[in-house]
Amino acid sequence: MDHAVLGQVALGYSPWIDAQRAVSATRLTVFPQRPDARPDAASLLAAVAEVWPPQAGRVLLNIASEPLLADMLAARTPAHIALEVPAFMAADAQHAQALLAARAAGASLLIKGRPTRELPPGVLACFGQAIVEGAELAQPGALPMPQPPLASGVRSQAELARALQAGAAGALGWPLDDPIEAAPAKAATQPDLATIVELIRRVDQQEPIDRLEASLKLDPALAFKLMRYINSPAFGLRVEIGSFRHAIMMLGYQRLKRWLALLLVSASKDHDMRPVMFAAVRRGLLMEELVRGQGDDEMRGEIFICGVFSLLDRMMKQPFDALLRTIPVPDGVSQALGAGTGPYQPYLELVRAVEQESLFDIRDAAEGLMLSVEAVNRAVLRALATAHQLD
Repeated sequence: MDHAVLGQVALGYSPWIDAQRAVSATRLTVFPQRPDARPDAASLLAAVAEVWPPQAGRVLLNIASEPLLADMLAARTPAHIALEVPAFMAADAQHAQALLAARAAGASLLIKGRPTRELPPGVLACFGQAIVEGAELAQPGALPMPQPPLASGVRSQAELARALQAGAAGALGWPLDDPIEAAPAKAATQPDLATIVELIRRVDQQEPIDRLEASLKLDPALAFKLMRYINSPAFGLRVEIGSFRHAIMMLGYQRLKRWLALLLVSASKDHDMRPVMFAAVRRGLLMEELVRGQGDDEMRGEIFICGVFSLLDRMMKQPFDALLRTIPVPDGVSQALGAGTGPYQPYLELVRAVEQESLFDIRDAAEGLMLSVEAVNRAVLRALATAHQLD
């Protein structure tokens, strides 16, 4: 991730959620750190392409700078790296030739917002998708735009459902702001979730391998998932792991607990939880990257679990004060999740600022941790690249 542009911008990200609640693409928002700066478009494109090769899926670039976006339109952007173009730029005649040339060269373009006047047919045809605020989906008398649109600004499951019911092809945003609704008292925990929680307890107590294997055999599908994760490129092992016993011997209890934590937040069968699981995995990876040059392996493992578990209350439909009585976590994790305090809480706040794509909050949170925005950007891209390997 040695790209000069990462010292000139700030990055945030959010998911594109489709009608099945799966995440079909990632939106990367790019802010110049100084209003008068003109970051290098080629360097930005190289940094994004390093994280998102074509096989990693689509990424939408939401660039909060008209000059930088103009430079990106002039660059040869691969089709899987889509550019969002604000409606005011699309309606400006001085940008028409650049849009037509970019589309002719194979660029993928989306129009963001509703234009105030009808676009020339050739310019309108440049855009394969439109992005509008969820509240504007059913706006009467609207000008022609690509249909069906994407809804932006989604902040809750209710808003996501309304947008999809209104005909949106998908939505951009994090549906994480719903109040925690407790599950019915008689509702049973899903078998795979219960098995993972039991394994985490046993690993935390460093029980013998035979007893851990016995727990895993209660759910063969879970055993398969664990083997798949451990043998993924992101894990970086040079030999293939063929059994749970082999996994424990190779990994040790601490690293095994880390991946059980990852599995716990990836095991829900509730489709509405797909974006939440997407967020949780990336939170853990990003928090781990933010402290990669600090502390020791134990600290990095704990902060990873803190990020991964930070949305567990939504997945399990239980408040953290109840969850933390059943799932063993280190003190720093318990403080951050249960009380909003402790050494890991500022890192969690920084990750939330990145998710909310808020330049000022990213700066403030980074300064509070004595991190440069460039260091945060590098951590964001490394975490997203690792997440692609796990998906």
